[in-house]
Amino acid sequence: MLTIGQLAARAGVTVRAVRHYHQRGLLAEPERDASGYRRYDAQAVVELIRIKTLADAGVPLARIDELLAARPEEFAEAVTDIDQALTRKICELTRHRRRIAELAAGDRLFLPSEVTEILDRMRTFGVSERMVRLERDCWIMLVALAPESVPEWVAGKEKALADPEFRRLYLACDEAMNWEPDDPRLPDLATAIATWTAQRPDHRQPGAGTLSLMNANVTAASPAWRRLMVLLSQTRQD
Repeated sequence: MLTIGQLAARAGVTVRAVRHYHQRGLLAEPERDASGYRRYDAQAVVELIRIKTLADAGVPLARIDELLAARPEEFAEAVTDIDQALTRKICELTRHRRRIAELAAGDRLFLPSEVTEILDRMRTFGVSERMVRLERDCWIMLVALAPESVPEWVAGKEKALADPEFRRLYLACDEAMNWEPDDPRLPDLATAIATWTAQRPDHRQPGAGTLSLMNANVTAASPAWRRLMVLLSQTRQD
């Protein structure tokens, strides 16, 4: 007769695992003997080895009891089901690993390559990382909520980035992020932006809800920008 420690050693598991199998009802727990110890026989070793073999093969503990009691044809059918479930799990984990690997690409996980190229280009002419992140977040919303607008917006942004005046205004907006809302430079900046915008060809806007979210994301970043948006709105009405 074996103690629980000896049983575990024979089967190549831990005592904790044996107790866990007892709790799950997979392995019968013998009564204590007169000395207060539980004693296991050779059949317990066989049962424990069978449980360990199935568990090591990836069989869920919830199904081990079923397999231990199954007839040969039932066993084969259950193993086939488990194998198919494991195959699906492997495919799912593979997809997760691929997505995790893509995290190393940063923005490329969320945005198409033509948009990340725009963000990279902005960095080359001195746009701050804070400004780039705000731009990125607006693109993320646009891609998710109004994907049909993306090609036109990409084309428009690429054309704008080729314009030195746009780049100057963009850098001015970047700097203005840290201004006070009553900074006297804001009205002139609003006028310059409105003048440049008026010269652009019209292009289709995303839906009002999407545009509202994008604007809210921008104005939440800076009190000065909130003031700038008000000034721009007043300028367009004049």
